[in-house]
Amino acid sequence: MSVLLIAEHNNKELRPFTLNAITAASQIDADLHVLLIGNNCGDVAKSLSEMPSIKKVLHTEAAHYENYLAENFAPLIVKISEKYSHIVSSANTFGKNLMPRVAALLDTSQVSDIIKVISPDTFLRPIYAGNAFATVKSADAKKCITIRPTSFEACETSGGSAPIEKVESVAEFSSSKFIKREEVKSDRPELGTARVVISGGRGMQNGENFKLINAVADKLNAAIGASRAAVDAGYISNEHQVGQTGKVVVPDLYIAVGISGAIQHLAGMKESKIIVAINKDGEAPIFSVADYGLEADLFEALPQFLEELNKLNTIQK
Repeated sequence: MSVLLIAEHNNKELRPFTLNAITAASQIDADLHVLLIGNNCGDVAKSLSEMPSIKKVLHTEAAHYENYLAENFAPLIVKISEKYSHIVSSANTFGKNLMPRVAALLDTSQVSDIIKVISPDTFLRPIYAGNAFATVKSADAKKCITIRPTSFEACETSGGSAPIEKVESVAEFSSSKFIKREEVKSDRPELGTARVVISGGRGMQNGENFKLINAVADKLNAAIGASRAAVDAGYISNEHQVGQTGKVVVPDLYIAVGISGAIQHLAGMKESKIIVAINKDGEAPIFSVADYGLEADLFEALPQFLEELNKLNTIQK
């Protein structure tokens, strides 16, 4: 049977993590279909049809699909799930909200946050904040799976010609209603998909000192992250939190400033390609995962770093 992937989008374009999820889903079975639920999202359907990994695009539109609401999406997914052995989504806010509801309606066990496809019924996933890995084999006839998108490369976006099939919508869920969406507007790259991330921890001492992080981030075109300790202390808002209870990031470069390296934080960033740590405590656990470590006072190191960046006059775009 085929694999059904639920696309995440904003009715204008796909969210980047959908491309990673497509790669993972295609490793489960080559017969990959993508379900696009929205309103006035024909351009998104067309872009999906051009991806060579996708064999069919299922497209449904209705006014109550204009804004994402799991209560509206789940009944439609269940309705068309009979033809599919696997139902897949990203293990981000979108998938973590939607897939447990789908799994419950289908009375099946969800396999969450997989980082490797071993076979169509066997998967690898992290446990204990990423300090161990479990190989999970699912005996369910229909499998609901969420994928850690940062563990898979983005798929190719051109060269395909998948057919687009219209799917009839289902009635709006009456007990829940979309009210509004509040989004943080920023000119910086999105934390979850940025190539460069610089994060501050408790060692920043207060929120005012995060201006040092901001200055370096401006030069590197980097996203700004933080440890839970910094967020809990009120230095920075929680949408910047990296770690087990925050965002999982896998940038090309991760710079940890004044972060000790608790296992909960390491779970969210230790798969980064290059990790640089700046901390005055030479015994800090962050150095155990760092590719480059600087044992120094951050209030001396960051201004010097910024001075060198100014000399280079290099701003990555």
